Amino acid sequence: MADSLQNEKLIIFDGACGTTLQEMNIPDTAWGTCEGCNEYLNISAPEIITQMHAAFIEAGAQVIETNTFGASRIVLAEYGLEDKMAEINIAAVENARRAIGNRAGRYIAGSLGPTTKLVSLGHIEQDVLAKDYLDQTTVLLEAGVDAIIIETCQDLLQVKTAIITVLDAMQATGKELPIFVSVTIEQTGTMLVGSDIASVCTTLEPFPIFSLGLNCATGPTDMESHMRYLSHNWPKRISCIPNQGLPEVVDGKTVYQLTPEKYAEHMKNFVEEQGISVVGGCCGTSPKHIKALAQALASSTPATRSISS
Repeated sequence: MADSLQNEKLIIFDGACGTTLQEMNIPDTAWGTCEGCNEYLNISAPEIITQMHAAFIEAGAQVIETNTFGASRIVLAEYGLEDKMAEINIAAVENARRAIGNRAGRYIAGSLGPTTKLVSLGHIEQDVLAKDYLDQTTVLLEAGVDAIIIETCQDLLQVKTAIITVLDAMQATGKELPIFVSVTIEQTGTMLVGSDIASVCTTLEPFPIFSLGLNCATGPTDMESHMRYLSHNWPKRISCIPNQGLPEVVDGKTVYQLTPEKYAEHMKNFVEEQGISVVGGCCGTSPKHIKALAQALASSTPATRSISS
């Protein structure tokens, strides 16, 4: 499966987990005392998570991210669920696999979030963070994911720690899978701790990762300059997984205004003009957005890129 994924010319990821779940009819009993912990639903309401994954697959997604963005012990401890880390991650993979069923050409990416602590700011010791990533990654690998995505990265030290730990886990388990890395660049033009996209490329170039790109924080419009830089300076695959535009507060609720058609139009331009070959959606993007994306890219091929020497 991993080899097949690497051979795909264009890879379409799914859309948002959190905002999609917010639109679903989830009974209060499913949350128990853990309201707000989407990862808990993997074991308390697996049918809902499977339903969400299936909606994105039917829309045209090739890769489903496991509902494990916040399923490390560090994050789960905030809900008193740290002892259920392995159970939750295993269930997440099973839910994704159940949604895929017998469909060919569909893959599962184990999602690793940034946790809620920044190592560069002293919120957590690097060796503690590494141990946390090692435990979660090992469970995901042994549960049978086809790839790992390290996403919404806000701190280069956190990114390096995660990559090295994932590589260690793969060596220990004997599973060599693609590693997708996705950083978050704020509207200021840098990551939360101040690194720009050039620093990201320079820092991560030596690592054997499958792709590098952006997700979250902004919509595709605010990612254009970063996509152009990656297109000319990053030698491997590039990913673009933006929000559904910038969020706005309407009547006390957070809403995203970018239509599926406009979102798909932006993404098609990235593919055909900048050679982006891994695409998907982050906050706000629904199955409708992924369906529009898949339809828009049905006959598209990523542009050939010229890398600066």
